[in-house]
Amino acid sequence: MKVVSCESYVVATPPPHVGGMYWIFVSLRTDCGIEGIGEVYAATFHPSVMTHAIEDVFDRYLKGFDPHHVERFFRAAYSSGFTQRPDLSMMGVVSGLEMACWDIIGKAAGKPVYELIGGKIHDKLRTYTYLYPENKDGDYDYDNLELAVECAEKNMEQGFTALKFDPVGPYGNYCGHQLSLEAIDKAATFCERIRKTVGNKCDLLMGTHGQMTPAGAIRLAKRLEPFDPLWFEEPVPPGQASAMAEVAKNTSIPVATGERLTTKYEFFDLLKHGAASILQMNLGRVGGILEAKKIASIAEVHYAQIAPHLYNGPVGAAASVQLATATPNFLIQESIMTWDGFHADVLQQKIEWKDGYIIPSTKPGLGVELNMDVVKAHSPYTGKALHLSMDAKPYDVKEQSNQDWKR
Repeated sequence: MKVVSCESYVVATPPPHVGGMYWIFVSLRTDCGIEGIGEVYAATFHPSVMTHAIEDVFDRYLKGFDPHHVERFFRAAYSSGFTQRPDLSMMGVVSGLEMACWDIIGKAAGKPVYELIGGKIHDKLRTYTYLYPENKDGDYDYDNLELAVECAEKNMEQGFTALKFDPVGPYGNYCGHQLSLEAIDKAATFCERIRKTVGNKCDLLMGTHGQMTPAGAIRLAKRLEPFDPLWFEEPVPPGQASAMAEVAKNTSIPVATGERLTTKYEFFDLLKHGAASILQMNLGRVGGILEAKKIASIAEVHYAQIAPHLYNGPVGAAASVQLATATPNFLIQESIMTWDGFHADVLQQKIEWKDGYIIPSTKPGLGVELNMDVVKAHSPYTGKALHLSMDAKPYDVKEQSNQDWKR
């Protein structure tokens, strides 16, 4: 069996763009007619750049090769251009192509991928969602405390047992910084009110995005500890494990991180420094399914758990489901609400979610297929914005010191 062709689809997400401005899907075909799909989680460059990168990597390292040989493909791409270093964009490309290879492998074997990477452990996967508080105009208002509390209660009633929110202000090019006193009060009040509403029926996940210095993160953590969050997410920017370790050593809240990391080497560095006890790899960024499985194994050795990150499309989610189903130290899977909306529309059959859990598919491969009518109707992406963007302005204490969130 050999891979003979590759197609890329850059799908524009409709407003409010939950999961990013666009999703990049890839489709591989073999000489025996099996098709596999994957998803590239690429944020650094515009997708018009990434489609050329996908084509280049495919032509150099995958075309004409057996899709079963994922180790060979990873090492060839990882070493491209005499590098052998974590490369955010290369790993995004590799991840999507590697997922597609596994989809082919599973279909050829007639088995879900999880049966080929250790076998099913979990019949269902606990999930969490971000809070998406809607105002009277139907827009998401993340800064409104009362709406956040209402949204938390609604999600609890749907069956979620864990809820994530980030009330500590913008994440920008100049992070980390010290939060304003108002921002610290806001974060503590969100935790207090939501904890009072959900009691012990839901874990609270403090989902920061590297906004703080280590000293600033420790300062905030002390205010949050009385509400017993399950985790304190990415308290400082990525890049220096020892800085995050300083936070971890000075709070009782478990530190979770990893959505912006790219390889097993970076995750090993985190664990070596004692910087995190929950790893949030995104399978569309760390090299794909097999590399993510290795990261999970390194975590297992350190008695750490995995909580795969997911802020993209449903093909990447399907790959995460395969990994989580076969991983003994799985904790929880990020869910885009209950997988309705455009995440369902772009698939022939939506990801199954029931009473707070994802139910792993028993279909061969990744267990999902693209609805090509929807894919083509939303392709190509013609916008200029990247998948996600950061605030270009330095942090301004006065801008963050207002009472609007209490309305």
